[in-house]
Amino acid sequence: MVDSTTPAASVAEEPVKDPLVVYAEGIQAKFPDGILSFSTKGQELVFHVTREALLAVMAYLRDADETQFRQLIDICGVDYPNRPERFEVVYQLLSMRHNLRARVKVTTDEETPVASVASLFSAAGWFERETWDMYGIMFDGLADHRRILTDYGFDGHPLRKDFPLTGHVEVHYDPVQKRVVYGPVSLPQDFRVFDNLSPWEALTDVQSLPGDEKANSKPKIGWKETDRNA
Repeated sequence: MVDSTTPAASVAEEPVKDPLVVYAEGIQAKFPDGILSFSTKGQELVFHVTREALLAVMAYLRDADETQFRQLIDICGVDYPNRPERFEVVYQLLSMRHNLRARVKVTTDEETPVASVASLFSAAGWFERETWDMYGIMFDGLADHRRILTDYGFDGHPLRKDFPLTGHVEVHYDPVQKRVVYGPVSLPQDFRVFDNLSPWEALTDVQSLPGDEKANSKPKIGWKETDRNA
């Protein structure tokens, strides 16, 4: 006999949410206006943060018991020239306590500086100098904006998408002045005129070089022309 109080169909159970998503939602709840969005890729967290909230979010990720992202692995830049704020500054963090990695991203333009996190992570100064050198992104509070990967007299920022392939200046050793001197880029040969027809004729007006005759010659012995259509 069937009990009339028994429901005809059981209520569908709600799907179990990914623990990493729950973890990220708890962090975002601490900064509802500072963390714009987040995503999870594999076992890594990605937070998109406003420039104004960067220091507060980074301090929380470093110090809170539930985060403990105390290792700053890297800071790098990304250039999207078609965006109003063309640059992304990306911070790679590691929590050895919880065995987790987090990526924090902020956007900026060519004129607006990003707050330096050197007061939170001692390694940040070197990484921020690299980002400044390669992209020209300024960091508010960074004590040293000297170039670190290029020369002090280098013109431009070489990892920008609009940086010319040949650069702006070149250096060479002047035996008369006995020192390295700067000058405009000079290309003694045009690297854009390769015709790819013969490796012997790439950068010369001479149409016949030793060895070219082999392409049109036929051996006197052991060669017989055949009809491929037969």
